[in-house]
Amino acid sequence: MAAEVNLAQFRALVAVADTGGFGAAADELGISQSAVSHAVAALERSLGAPVLRRGAPCRPTALGEQVLPHARTAVAAAAAVRTIATRHRGGPTGTVRLAAPTTVCQALLPGLLQAWKAAFPQVTVRVFEGEDAELPVWLEAGTVDAAVLVDAGPLPPGAVALGADSMHALLRRDHPLADQETVHVGELADDDFLLSEGGCERHIREAYRRAGTRFTPRHRIRDLNTLIGMVHAGVGVSVMPALALTMLPPDCVLVPIRPAMHRTLTLTGPVSHPWSPAVSGLLASLAVGGPFATPAASTAATPAASTAATPATPAAATPAPTA
Repeated sequence: MAAEVNLAQFRALVAVADTGGFGAAADELGISQSAVSHAVAALERSLGAPVLRRGAPCRPTALGEQVLPHARTAVAAAAAVRTIATRHRGGPTGTVRLAAPTTVCQALLPGLLQAWKAAFPQVTVRVFEGEDAELPVWLEAGTVDAAVLVDAGPLPPGAVALGADSMHALLRRDHPLADQETVHVGELADDDFLLSEGGCERHIREAYRRAGTRFTPRHRIRDLNTLIGMVHAGVGVSVMPALALTMLPPDCVLVPIRPAMHRTLTLTGPVSHPWSPAVSGLLASLAVGGPFATPAASTAATPAASTAATPATPAAATPAPTA
C-alpha cells in the first residue's frame, strides 16, 4: 500500500455506495463533491485497485464489496464513540437511516418522525423506502440502521411491535361490493385483478389459497400509486393493506377481505450487530405505555397521520415501491 487508509476515505466509500453517486454522497456528508472524489481516489491508491465502478449509479467493484463491510464497521464505530462522548449532554445524537415499506412510509412514519423530532432534536432520521424482502437485507448489511419489517422472524431485544395491518379489497366507490362489510376474495373473480408485485403478493395468494379460489391476476403493477390510479380509472380491483388508506383518492374504498389476512409490522435494529445509541433511544421511546407509543397498525382505517413521507431509496439495491 502507498499509504494507510483513514476514516474519511471509508466515509466517502460508504456514502457513494449507499447513494449511488459522488454528488449525492457529498450532500450526505456535507462536503464538496471534489472532496469525496479525492477521498475515494486516495483509498484506491492505498489499496492498489478501484473500489467503485463509476457510472449512474456508481457500484462497488469486487474489491469494493469486500472492503465495504469493514468500512461500514469503522464508520459505525466512530459514530458510536462520538455519540457516547455527547450522550450526557441531552440524549442521543447522530443520524438514523430508517427503512420501511411504502404504506408504512405514508401512514405511520410521519407521526413518528414528528414525535422523534420534538423529543430528540439532535437526532436526524433519514427515511428509505423499500420492498418487504429488501429491508432485512439492508438492515443486516448496514445500509440502514433500523427498519420496519413485515412478518419478521426472531428479533433482538428492544424491537417494537407496531401492530397487525389487515388486507382489504381496493374498489371504486361505485363498485357493487363497495358497501359490503367484508368481501370474500371469490367475489372479486368477475373483475380484472391488479396485482402489486411487492411484498403483499404472498398475503394475497395465501388468502386465495385458504379460500380454495383460483387466483388469476390480469395485470401486474410494480408501482403502488400506479395500481391505485388504475383501480380509480375502473381498470379492475386489487387487494392491499389497510395502511394504504392514506394514499387513496376520495372515490376509492377499502373493504376487509375474507378469509381475513394480515401482516405484522415490527420496528427493529439489526440482529447481527449492536445498535447505535440513537436507534436504541428512538425505539425505547415507543415502548408500550411510553409517551410516544404508536397505535397498532390494525387501526389504520383511521390513521393518526395522513401526510406522506418523502422517502429516499438506497442505491445499493433497485427497490420498487411496495404495499
